[in-house]
Amino acid sequence: MDGFIIRRDEALRRGATDRELQRQCRTGVWKRLQPGRFTHAATFLDLDADARHRLAAEAILGVASPEAVLSHQSAAVVHGFDLWNTSLSRVHLTRNRSFGGSVGPRRHVHSLPLPPEHLTIVDGLRVTTPERTVVDLAATLGFEQALVIADHALHTGAVTRDGLVAALASDRKHVGRVRRLLDLADGRSESVGESRSRALFVREQLPLPDLQATLHSDSGIRLGRVDFLLDGVVGEFDGRVKYGRLVPDGETPSDVLWAEKGREDAIRDAGWQVVRWTWDELATPGVVADRIRRAVARAGRAEPPSGRVTRSPRPG
Repeated sequence: MDGFIIRRDEALRRGATDRELQRQCRTGVWKRLQPGRFTHAATFLDLDADARHRLAAEAILGVASPEAVLSHQSAAVVHGFDLWNTSLSRVHLTRNRSFGGSVGPRRHVHSLPLPPEHLTIVDGLRVTTPERTVVDLAATLGFEQALVIADHALHTGAVTRDGLVAALASDRKHVGRVRRLLDLADGRSESVGESRSRALFVREQLPLPDLQATLHSDSGIRLGRVDFLLDGVVGEFDGRVKYGRLVPDGETPSDVLWAEKGREDAIRDAGWQVVRWTWDELATPGVVADRIRRAVARAGRAEPPSGRVTRSPRPG
């Protein structure tokens, strides 16, 4: 995105004056990303939140000291990790120092141990490695926000569990907190909503479910793959994307909904209790947790499901 950034020194070489640059910003034609770094306001407004942050991160890294690297949520944006409820108001940088950290209006500078193996280059940008980025965020974000990132990093193959454990060696201060999150992170989680749902299971002291198991009838007919599986209970997160953007070619959302109803009926007929929740309901976790508990109680009183289960291996 470096092509979107207008540099003061280059503009002056091309004949502009500082007064003209100030007028461009004052009239709203340009947006100042950082002193001496600008972009066209219309271009900036067309970008989503992650792309805006990346543009600001490139501008600030361009004027930072040579040993500074993008880190934390700024590195997560560069690596393309899913973020949820995570502030992008400041660009995060890390320097390999034990002192000198600072927080300003546009940037947050961390002073932390930063061995060479925790550094990489992405599209010409100095940035912490995916593994170090996940560990940094596990140490600084809330559990739910950090789990979303760790799950996505594992799901995409950007990190491995062994790589995360190795990166953790640099953070002795938060080792217990980070290790707990890494133990719970799971690359089988396929969306932000599924990761947030698993955070709900943890917070509400529910049994931890298996993920992405495939159910079959007693005669061997494949009934479908499910988001969450407990003893006798299927849990499904109903993200709107399932019925919108990812509708197969040649089908309509109604087709998908009808097929989903048939799938659920077959799973119930095979003896599993089915409980569903939506994105909006994750804001009231107690409601969802009570729904799951009631399903678990019903399963405990009923005959075990007649079908069989094929488990999905947990990515390493």
